[in-house]
Amino acid sequence: MAKAAWIGLGVMGFPMAGHLLKAGGHDVVVYNRNSEKAQAWVSKYGAGRTAPTPAAAAAGAEFVFCCVGNDDDLRAVTIGKDGAFHGMGAGSVFVDHTTASAQVARELAVAANERGFCFLDAPVSGGQAGAENGALTVMTGGDETVFEQAKPLISAYARAVMLIGPSGAGQLTKMVNQIAIAGLLQGLSEAIAFGQQAGLDLDLVMETISKGAAQSWQMENRWKTMSEGSFDFGFAVDWMRKDLAICLGEARRNGASLPVTALVDQFYADVQAMGGARWDTSSLIARLQTGAKAG
Repeated sequence: MAKAAWIGLGVMGFPMAGHLLKAGGHDVVVYNRNSEKAQAWVSKYGAGRTAPTPAAAAAGAEFVFCCVGNDDDLRAVTIGKDGAFHGMGAGSVFVDHTTASAQVARELAVAANERGFCFLDAPVSGGQAGAENGALTVMTGGDETVFEQAKPLISAYARAVMLIGPSGAGQLTKMVNQIAIAGLLQGLSEAIAFGQQAGLDLDLVMETISKGAAQSWQMENRWKTMSEGSFDFGFAVDWMRKDLAICLGEARRNGASLPVTALVDQFYADVQAMGGARWDTSSLIARLQTGAKAG
């Protein structure tokens, strides 16, 4: 049993911290900006305890886990006033599950090293369902020895945990993931909308093509709800736009060309304008179903 702290109890962090406590059997103290959410977590899982600040949560912890919103949130709970880095001891490990920039990951890895502890950037894929079911995929950047120390704890809420490379590599891999999903969802949206316009039996169509080269997780899990215009679940458009902004910013730095990603990002802006900021990312099809012009 390890002494662990968890910072950030949103739709992802709340169940992830729960798995760390229950499935992992670790001693977990939690911090959340909204203290009522932290108390609700303790009440739900019947164990653990809350802390008033990230620094207080991190004090005495061997591992500190974090899952917050963006770069600014991450800096605030690490190096900001009462941040976790002010409470961590020598030899401890900070594992960041936030989807953030590679730049901030490298920055915080340096800051951690200067203070005598370690930092892993470890964004996740699998969405809310993956977090609740303990079936996330975790892509990690950092030192291999530190990764091996943290891997058994991360495995409490993940089905796949991979070390990709040095600091920042986890975040870069998450960018690859989001770029792939963005293009795939737009293609699937157009395919479904085309099938509807053609008057095809989509149940038969999807049963057929999902056995071939067009198959994907998104097709298997989202085509039905997409065709019905149901988007009240999953990963929100607002968060996808945040992630795609990170991808596009990194592309400007490294010279990669992302024309489709940039276009899909604008399509998501259209969905936001339609009132779909909190809809699932599969809501790209809403632009087509309402007759909006693509492009």
